[in-house]
Amino acid sequence: MKKFTELRADGLTTDRLREEIALHGYALIRDLIPQGAVRGVLNDVTQELTRAGWLAQGHDPMERVTFPEAACGDPDPCFKQVYQRVFNLESFHALPHHPALRRAMQMLVGEYLFVHPKPIGRLIFPNCERLVTHAHQDYEFVGGDPEFYTAWIPFHDCPLELGPLRILEGSHRHGMQEHARANLHVPEIPMDTAMGDKWVGGQVNAGDVLIFHSLTVHAASPNRTNQMRLSLDCRFQDAQRALNPSNLVFAGESGKSWEKTYAEWQSDDLKFYWKRIPLRLEPSRDELVHLAETAKSPRLRARYIRMVSQLD
Repeated sequence: MKKFTELRADGLTTDRLREEIALHGYALIRDLIPQGAVRGVLNDVTQELTRAGWLAQGHDPMERVTFPEAACGDPDPCFKQVYQRVFNLESFHALPHHPALRRAMQMLVGEYLFVHPKPIGRLIFPNCERLVTHAHQDYEFVGGDPEFYTAWIPFHDCPLELGPLRILEGSHRHGMQEHARANLHVPEIPMDTAMGDKWVGGQVNAGDVLIFHSLTVHAASPNRTNQMRLSLDCRFQDAQRALNPSNLVFAGESGKSWEKTYAEWQSDDLKFYWKRIPLRLEPSRDELVHLAETAKSPRLRARYIRMVSQLD
């Protein structure tokens, strides 16, 4: 597999970063975030994994050594419980707002940077094929304006055998690609139909950030070690562009809420920060109210009601 092209954080310029994204659909920036900031999140996450009994005894939790019997993932109930505790961590939400990352993302989207408030944690067990993330485009799941970007941030050094992301170079130039859905928990692009140039990959280390366009096709490599692969991905866009409101709220029936997420936070700085920013929601709040009254399915009406209540 062809290796990633690389940029260095020191000396990074707006023109160079935009050129890299326009040409390849991605940019790997080495040493963008101080390792201490990333390591702090790793420490908090591994504490939760230790509490869950997912990590092998006799090893430093930061090494993330696990065992086959612990393997689980979405939609397993045991996974969802632990994932929610990780999602609730204040440090987990603070990392996408790190000043170094914000500066880089402003180079791409401009001064009106909006950080999506629901980062996604990847808690990937080794040697478990059903948990490998297959080829897809983020726009398929996020919606809104397609001019947004994802930043993938590993919490530790991630050599090839740990299963870092790989990118289908140039795939962002082919628009929306068809995702197969039949008999799949998560839609994916079949490898034989994915359009782009060549797959690229390589080791990504703690402090590095892999940024890619919403239409860039990407996938995880299989984790062939005895360690968990832990990472975060978060999304960024111009606040003036359309935003799907489902990216701000918990629209499902799980009972999740921002109040529960914030319950043990020490600072108020990032609580409901998105409510202080004028955003262009599509559908708008008024349209959601109308959908809550007119949707044919009771399940959909309930979903829209939950969304409206959390936007207020």
